[in-house]
Amino acid sequence: MTPDDLTPPAAPTTTDPIHDAVKRVWGYDELRPLQEAAIRAGVEGRDCLTVLPTGGGKSLCYQVPPLVTGRATVVISPLIALMRDQVRGLELSGYQAAALHSDVDWADAKNIEERLVTGGEDGLDLVLAAPERALTPGFCTLIGRLAQSGRLGAIAIDEAHCISQWGHDFRPEYRQLAELRRIAGGAGIGVQAFTATATPRVREDIANQLGLIEPEVLVGVFDRPNLTYRVRARRDAAEQGAEAIRAMHAKGEGGGAIVYCLSRKDTEKLAAELVSMRIDAEAYHAGLSPKKRHDVEQRFTNETLDVVVATVAFGMGIDRSNVRLVIHATMPKSVEAYQQETGRAGRDGLPAECLLLYSPSDGSRWSRLIERSGAESGADPGATRAQLELVEQMRRLASSMRCRHAQLSEHFGQAYEKDDCGACDVCLGETRAEADSVKIAQILMSGVARTGERYGAGHVADVVRGAQTEPVTSRGHDRLSVFGLLNDRTRRELMSLLDQLVAAEALVVGEHRVLLFGPRGVGVMRGEDEVALAVPLGTRSTRRERGRTRAAADANARPLTPDEKELFERLRGLRREIAEERGVPPYVVFSDATLREMCRERPTSRESMLEVKGVGRSKLEAFGSQFLEAIADAPAP
Repeated sequence: MTPDDLTPPAAPTTTDPIHDAVKRVWGYDELRPLQEAAIRAGVEGRDCLTVLPTGGGKSLCYQVPPLVTGRATVVISPLIALMRDQVRGLELSGYQAAALHSDVDWADAKNIEERLVTGGEDGLDLVLAAPERALTPGFCTLIGRLAQSGRLGAIAIDEAHCISQWGHDFRPEYRQLAELRRIAGGAGIGVQAFTATATPRVREDIANQLGLIEPEVLVGVFDRPNLTYRVRARRDAAEQGAEAIRAMHAKGEGGGAIVYCLSRKDTEKLAAELVSMRIDAEAYHAGLSPKKRHDVEQRFTNETLDVVVATVAFGMGIDRSNVRLVIHATMPKSVEAYQQETGRAGRDGLPAECLLLYSPSDGSRWSRLIERSGAESGADPGATRAQLELVEQMRRLASSMRCRHAQLSEHFGQAYEKDDCGACDVCLGETRAEADSVKIAQILMSGVARTGERYGAGHVADVVRGAQTEPVTSRGHDRLSVFGLLNDRTRRELMSLLDQLVAAEALVVGEHRVLLFGPRGVGVMRGEDEVALAVPLGTRSTRRERGRTRAAADANARPLTPDEKELFERLRGLRREIAEERGVPPYVVFSDATLREMCRERPTSRESMLEVKGVGRSKLEAFGSQFLEAIADAPAP
């Protein structure tokens, strides 16, 4: 848990043990409503399913209850890197925590288990464990001992979407975790499930698979107003990525960038191209040696490396709060994955950019990979079909020219009330409507109809653009009335326009990616039901700047003044020195958001330092005086 996962505090109206613990350990006066509800469920031993988007403060929900009840929480998490960082951050705040995973040797593991069971002054409040360890006989015995001794307060399942085949990261071993509830038994021991991304269907499946008993279901707001989403036609990923990274650096306020690629080969190629453009970047993927992966993780987390080009494995265990840019060099395989991966940007609540470089062929590539993987592993056909549907949902989001914030919110079952988010390429006017959407839509729909609703987007595009390909001529489709009616368009443009018709439900994608008429198909073909099409993905578009309504309302989002920026760099340097001395990532000392508030407020005493969001008593005692001295030594504004 990092301080950035909390909202800016307001003066509390009441005080109780929960708020006292949060203020004492993390330095915040107030919890978000859903955080408080989830914590109270943990304190009271009730089952709960909590869905909070990345940066929403999930970890605090299972970290606080032990401080109130005096009983330990066991957390199941698949992310070893995140376990390490959580434990280091908690220890720095004076919280007793440990982790059990494959890198912990036998003697240390036994010591952790004894501290967990015996409690007392040297006891543990929280232990994180990987699911593989949680399913071993030894760990099950530990759960039984904890329950019998009265030391077990709750079992928390992090990344709970992994239990559902309808989720974007299905892991069959997660389905065995329900056994922990049976072993624990007894009243007052609740099971709390946590995830950042779950549609209503996935939420229901999580509750059923874990056997949650009358769970309280808490779902946070999925919209991230501080993120600006852009989708661009992919021309040259290296050049487009370099341009976005340089724009981030030009702002001069620090921050990191993550560039996601589909394959290991892609990460290495793109990283090398960025380096050739004088951008310090490193590749990261599972094929690297453990030492190399750890080195890249540490350098990025410690802010000595700002750009990582990686497969999706990177970032799940990285808790750097000031990631200012996330680039997808290819379309992710699901909306859930897109939400989670872009959610790693702007966790400190400050503005950040999310750029998706898209080609209509991305979806087909993902579909082939999923089908091949399913066949090779002997996966349940239903699970494979579910994963393919997730790809289609992401294709529709990428190709649709509707507000990105609205689409993301609606995907997770939440209405989006604004007419203009002011923070996506569509609402910023960076896309442009097709001059004759009705006619183009009619031609494309006729192309699908005249070819008998038996072909995919590529073939239909070839027909209407007049391509003399073997599949077109051998089937006589060059003699159709629609042949060549859109011969001024490229194949890529036409496939993007067909994707937009799918997103508008004029078309649907059937088996083997065949295009079929959707609910609005006939009306669109006849011109009776108008569909607004846009120039595909940023090509031929004109930029129109508008005032943004996003997080600029937060005072902490405004740019620093020159004097504040100079002090900010001094404090970042001090933070880095302290982090190196203590062997922790810089954000564990203080977040960028906390440093920015110090620069604006310039506290002069220990009491005023405690008023800065993110400064708790343990950190004040440990190194608060060093920051006060640095602020006092800075030139007056």
